[in-house]
Amino acid sequence: MSDIPSNKPYLIRALHQWCSDNGFTPFMAVFVDSRVEVPMEFVKNDEIVLNLSIEACHQLQMENDYISFQARFGGVPKKILVPITHILAIYAKENGQGMSFPFDPTQLKAIPTSDKAEHNAEKAKTARPSLTIVK
Repeated sequence: MSDIPSNKPYLIRALHQWCSDNGFTPFMAVFVDSRVEVPMEFVKNDEIVLNLSIEACHQLQMENDYISFQARFGGVPKKILVPITHILAIYAKENGQGMSFPFDPTQLKAIPTSDKAEHNAEKAKTARPSLTIVK
């Protein structure tokens, strides 16, 4: 049997459209590692929830391999890039209706990391806030 393309990106786009068409706010839960570009200060327990509403996202692209857009975090514009493999769920904020996806972070180890993703991971590590003792 040949490899069948994943239906996940199609389901994500359909649920995003369903939320938008019905006046709901589409939220997306994401597993965060070095392949994901999000503001790390908002990541908790390797996860972040992102607002995908038309009001919150600019230049939203929902492709078969990734979702990207620009959004403001604390008033500062940030570029967001999320591989489809890292999306845990998409749902309506108002009522929780949507879909979660099976996820096993150990399977992500098999996906080769690009040089760009490794560079972004290093950049994210150095960009994290740190505490310094001042006397």
